[in-house]
Amino acid sequence: QVLLVESGGGLVQAGDSLRLSCTASGHTESTYAMGWFRRAPGKEREFVAAISGSGGSTYYANSVQGRFTISRDNAKNTVYLQMSSLKPEDTAVYYCAKGPDAVVLITSGPDYWGQGTRVTVSS
Repeated sequence: QVLLVESGGGLVQAGDSLRLSCTASGHTESTYAMGWFRRAPGKEREFVAAISGSGGSTYYANSVQGRFTISRDNAKNTVYLQMSSLKPEDTAVYYCAKGPDAVVLITSGPDYWGQGTRVTVSS
């Protein structure tokens, strides 16, 4: 059983920065890919960013490329999402995700989900 717990969400203003964290417990093999998805009000959940088990490969949605940075600390079983230059359209519930491979995680979905953390960006 894997448990993913997100933290770091909140209310910020446009242009601000925020860092989300997700700590995994249970089966926490560092070879697993991790990622972030989000669901904006009234929209489908969408991919945001993913990182390979080693941290050597990262993937981003076009909408966040250049503004968001995903990273991981395998010693702490934690993945981070540093969000900068936030926009009102970034308002969403952000979900941490875990899967065996980053590309599979993005295209087919992860094996595990966190419960989500809400980010609200005011204009």
